[in-house]
Amino acid sequence: MLVKMRNPKREIEVDGDRTVNHLLDALDLVRESHLVICNGTLVPGDARLGENDVIEIRPVISGGS
Repeated sequence: MLVKMRNPKREIEVDGDRTVNHLLDALDLVRESHLVICNGTLVPGDARLGENDVIEIRPVISGGS
């Protein structure tokens, strides 16, 4: 699967099917700090990701006054 990362912006290839949580663990990322988008749709931690999927991982950013 193609994984597009933000902050810093980069793309990596990851082999095999896995869940969102397993992908984040493999990339050493904290689930609560990242949004995972699969083929344009926000997905939960237990969602299954396939080898042909395009994944985008974005950090959660909060703000306000």
